Amino acid sequence: MRKLENSELERKSIEDFKNSEKTPLILVLDDVRSLHNIGSVFRTADAFLIEKIYLCGITATPPNKEIHKTALGATETVSWEHNENVIDTISTLKKQGIITLAIEQVESAVFLQNFEVKENQKYALVFGNEVHGVAQEAVAACDGCIEIPQLGTKHSLNISVSAGIVVWDLFQKIHWSK
Repeated sequence: MRKLENSELERKSIEDFKNSEKTPLILVLDDVRSLHNIGSVFRTADAFLIEKIYLCGITATPPNKEIHKTALGATETVSWEHNENVIDTISTLKKQGIITLAIEQVESAVFLQNFEVKENQKYALVFGNEVHGVAQEAVAACDGCIEIPQLGTKHSLNISVSAGIVVWDLFQKIHWSK
């Protein structure tokens, strides 16, 4: 086995990325404090051709040197928008027929492995603050909740790790579970 060189990976240009058919997923980050987490989510969104990221509340926006450290240019490819209020963002997405799902530990949450994607359906995944998670008002505004099962002693995962896990799971269900 030989590790591939970057030149052998046949990655898209920025223009090719922007013109590509996107995975029908939208990410909503609400009050995410860490610039590195924001950058990591952009990089994950680029890797899986995510349609858009909404940055809400105190979540910082590009251009930002600290976001760029982990995004590595993904802020130039992934479409994004800043909205002050996450509830307004969720409401707008729902009016567009997009199913909104908080990624949170709540009563009646569906475990990630049990979540079934619907064909030709677009989803918005809401991720919350590093300390408090998705605000209760946002949870209540969403169509449902997905929980990542955890078996250890900790009660949560880093937001960028959670985004990576959930995006990968839904990406493979959308593209390869047929």
